[in-house]
Amino acid sequence: MSLFAQFMTATGVLTRLPVAPRDNGAAPQQGTVAEACWAFPAVGAGIGFIAGAVMVLAALSGLGTAPAALLALVAGGLVTGALHEDGLADTADGFGGGRDRDEKLAIMRDSRQGSYGIIALILSIGLRAAALYTIAEPVEGALALIAAHTASRAALAPALYLLRPARDDGLGATAGRPSLATTLVAAAIGAVVALGALGPVRGLVALILMAAAVAGTAMLARRQIGGYTGDVLGAFQQVGEIVMLLVAAAK
Repeated sequence: MSLFAQFMTATGVLTRLPVAPRDNGAAPQQGTVAEACWAFPAVGAGIGFIAGAVMVLAALSGLGTAPAALLALVAGGLVTGALHEDGLADTADGFGGGRDRDEKLAIMRDSRQGSYGIIALILSIGLRAAALYTIAEPVEGALALIAAHTASRAALAPALYLLRPARDDGLGATAGRPSLATTLVAAAIGAVVALGALGPVRGLVALILMAAAVAGTAMLARRQIGGYTGDVLGAFQQVGEIVMLLVAAAK
């Protein structure tokens, strides 16, 4: 695929923007997601820009910091269809409620939400909103959102490279394994944007802590179900975004 086609593939996978036909919900062809994952952080930067712009506009409209922060999260969720939040909730339900690998995978495929998933969503939204509220200054909050959305999606490329799919079907299985070069390009884009948005010191600390948190979640996924699924990738993104925003908010 051309670079533009790869970017459109990444956009179609990570958002609900109508960039290409969805083939009635069918998964992308084998390997195309891995080939396009260098663009994950670029798509993330766009999502972060939209969320950040909403936060700034809300603040300029006279709304308080808390409503502006929540509206920014809503904007990001609307662009993505809350697919990452859904993945986090399904992962929490499966890991928390399943007795063995097969039961965990079955629970993760169930569209109904359980208590573990609901608690995970509350924590995710609450921690991100609290971080943006603590940052307070709208432009700084917008920069933090851009950094968080970019870096957290850049982390998905190493996950695809290092882990194996836990299922033989679904998005996780059809995504494929990216090349080392593609993985490094994604990581580099995420790092450059995060360092530029948060500054060299805070950005570096955020990247290190995010990498550690996502790696810990990846080890948990390997122990629980033997690898990743599409839901688990969503959980990785949410963990990364939360950590990035918390570090950006730290005094």
